[in-house]
Amino acid sequence: MNMQIQRQRLFVVLISVFLFWTRVQSVRFDLESGHTKCISEDIKSNSMTVGKYHIVNPNEGHPLPDSHKVTVRVTSAYGNSYHYSDHVTEGHFAYQAVEPGDYMACFFAADHKPHTTLTIDFNWKSGVAAKDWTNVAKKGSVELMELELKKMFDVVQSIHDEMYYLRAREEEMQQLNRSTNNKMFWFSFLSILVCLSVAGLQLWHLKSFFEKKKLI
Repeated sequence: MNMQIQRQRLFVVLISVFLFWTRVQSVRFDLESGHTKCISEDIKSNSMTVGKYHIVNPNEGHPLPDSHKVTVRVTSAYGNSYHYSDHVTEGHFAYQAVEPGDYMACFFAADHKPHTTLTIDFNWKSGVAAKDWTNVAKKGSVELMELELKKMFDVVQSIHDEMYYLRAREEEMQQLNRSTNNKMFWFSFLSILVCLSVAGLQLWHLKSFFEKKKLI
């Protein structure tokens, strides 16, 4: 009974961490013609990421107006381009992040007369959520239990990689703290040395002044 309870707790913890680590960003926003809107996503290196976007048709059952076109560009924190589409109504992208940091997906609507407002539906996934497990199950002809085990294995692997990433960041912070403490020590030492030197010069000046006035 205790083993079963422990397994249930472990499962809850893994699922919680999985939900925390997996990033799924699905938004719907309005974009005015002649303007640009950017959406950022923090993605660590070697993470798979996929995105899909389309312009919502304002008139159901009718063709999309010619004015409803956007230009989409996805760039890394270092300015490298990972996706570019010009004058489109929909599209998608998929890549494995090489550089860690904030990735930007920018949507630009060309200026149009009369003024037009576009509604864009954008879905952005990264990490484990970016894997299409339905296609994996179809292609591999795996059983449901095997599929769940594969999912769980990827979750554990993701948690493992995230822990190593956090450990590396912690070591960087510790090294920065040691460097800062060392600099503060020498700064404090020099400050005390300067203060003592100034105090000594003041005493010497006062002593010389009083000797000239023959007060001592």
